[in-house]
Amino acid sequence: MKNVKFYSVLGFLFVSAAGSIWHFVYGWSGSNPIVALFFPINESTWEHMKLLFFPMLLYSLFWSWKYRKVKRDLLPILCVGILGGTFAIPVLFYTYTGILGFHTLFLDISVFILSVGFAFFLSYRLIENHRKIGRASVIFVVLLAIFFALFTYFPPDIPLFQNPPVS
Repeated sequence: MKNVKFYSVLGFLFVSAAGSIWHFVYGWSGSNPIVALFFPINESTWEHMKLLFFPMLLYSLFWSWKYRKVKRDLLPILCVGILGGTFAIPVLFYTYTGILGFHTLFLDISVFILSVGFAFFLSYRLIENHRKIGRASVIFVVLLAIFFALFTYFPPDIPLFQNPPVS
């Protein structure tokens, strides 16, 4: 497939920029409950996973639509990247805060950027290595989207869904 590197870099830039803007949209909306489904409503790690998930999902739908006649299995591969990047956020955040004992804005932003990079690197490698990916990744992305909606309004009482302590 042509232009994999180009679309991966473009995707990294799009998701990084969109995710950065995504952080403020709920506040700008006047706390609109529909907007809350797609944009973070608080500072919890769970809500910040939306910063990568939804922009990358939008970009993945665009990319897979653009190449639908060339590479039919592109969306499942990109869904693996979405899942890998989204779950990298809590792994990296809790790793660094566990080591340091606090969090900082600079490192929080770094976690986001590294996670976006990981998502597109993973997708790029799978595409370049001509990996066949089943539809399970698409199902898991749909389930995660449902969980984002559900847990926006009914978050479990565990630290992942709570605002981290102020440093």
